[in-house]
Amino acid sequence: MMTTSRLRLSAMLAAAALLGGCGGSGDPDTVEVAFIADSADLLETGLRLSSAAQQVRAATATGLVSLDSHGEIVPSIAERWIVTEDGLSYIFRVRDANWPDGSQITAEQVRDSLRQTIRQLRGTSLGLDLAAVSQVRAMTGRVVEIDLSAPVPDFLQLLAQPELGISYKKQVAGPMVLAENKRDGGIVLTPLPPEKRGLPAVPDWEESVRKLHVRGLSGADAVAAFGSGEVDVVLDGRLADFPRADTGPLSRGTVRLDAAQGIFGLRVVRDDGLLGDAVRREALAMAIDRDTLMSPFNIAGWVPSTRLVPAAIAGGDAGERWAGLTLEERQASARQRIAGWANGGDNKAEVRISLPTGPGSDRLFQQIAQNWQSIGVTAVRVGPGSAADLVLIDTLARFGSPRWYLNQFACSVRRLLCSPEADELVKLATQEIDPAKRHVALLEAETRLTAMQGFIPLGAPVRWSLVRGSVLGFAPTRLSVHPLFPLAVDPK
Repeated sequence: MMTTSRLRLSAMLAAAALLGGCGGSGDPDTVEVAFIADSADLLETGLRLSSAAQQVRAATATGLVSLDSHGEIVPSIAERWIVTEDGLSYIFRVRDANWPDGSQITAEQVRDSLRQTIRQLRGTSLGLDLAAVSQVRAMTGRVVEIDLSAPVPDFLQLLAQPELGISYKKQVAGPMVLAENKRDGGIVLTPLPPEKRGLPAVPDWEESVRKLHVRGLSGADAVAAFGSGEVDVVLDGRLADFPRADTGPLSRGTVRLDAAQGIFGLRVVRDDGLLGDAVRREALAMAIDRDTLMSPFNIAGWVPSTRLVPAAIAGGDAGERWAGLTLEERQASARQRIAGWANGGDNKAEVRISLPTGPGSDRLFQQIAQNWQSIGVTAVRVGPGSAADLVLIDTLARFGSPRWYLNQFACSVRRLLCSPEADELVKLATQEIDPAKRHVALLEAETRLTAMQGFIPLGAPVRWSLVRGSVLGFAPTRLSVHPLFPLAVDPK
């Protein structure tokens, strides 16, 4: 006879096998996708989009180029392109394709759309990323040229951003069409046949793809829906909800962790009281033990960082801050700085931290609070939208350049504790042809921003997904972005 534990294990294995081999909705022609997001996020408009809205936009309104399931650049409205040897001009040939009303997509329309979007993005971090664009021209009916003031190695990555999807008279052309599903607040995305996208027809193409039913769910509901078989894919999981995902041995092949790049840390949103001086703000950053910060999560390979621009991105001989000090020495120095302020009057060494709701945030707060308690600072947890001194920033990098990180803290984006001098150096780097001089300017800009002590870096963002075995079009990517169109591939 089987023991009780063996019976339980057998049942769990059977359930895991069953869930891995069938669709969540019971409809073989539909893939059920859940973003950990609010349902309203899916249909956001404009140019300031949530992560979920970016993916829906990318699926329905493509740009000159787009990303495949591996995060690689692939043709989209442009069927091919060349880059001049100096890296200052990108010349695209527009695909022979039509808008939904049947009219042809022209180079002039693409030019006008890009010019308008770039103009509307001024004052945003993405607008600063695109600052090197000096001119967009239509050369012939199907050729578009984009000129840059200086080389941008990741420029195609920028052009693939969902906000740069091409539009004409409120029409868009993407690989999928959207229909709102009002019953549950979700949407249905249907793949368009290749011939409607300016590509050669593929025999029996309809049999090789499925529709996507996309919803926004809370972290708890998304994980529960995946566990019950109602959902096939869960996307945009973050640290706040990571403990909800089953990371045990039976979850192998379902929980997918990305090697994410971006900003993950605490931004100062009040610069008075304890945080009124850069020396004390630095004390809080010095006291955090980043090497053990993720211990409660069992996340292998997480990369901590003490820098605004991670050392691997900064390049050269860039190293971590306070490299010559042990954690104990750093905390001792931080303790003295805090004590000097607290003893100077009736001052309360207390800091309010705004974190997202979720068990992962609970664990992160406990780790940070313990570190700060050791230097005489009391951390108080507050929810999103509440009055706070520090707010968690958790953002994926759009491309792998120091410029992206520095642009997140530009004065045109966030005025508190910014540095106009750093902004000027980044602008100089954007116009600099010489790579060595560009590197020096960006390092100096980071130094200026770091001196403001307006941000406490922790390390790399955490991104995870849940993926059933019946879904083929999912792959780890270096940008932690998982396009929706590839998920429609039918495994049959």
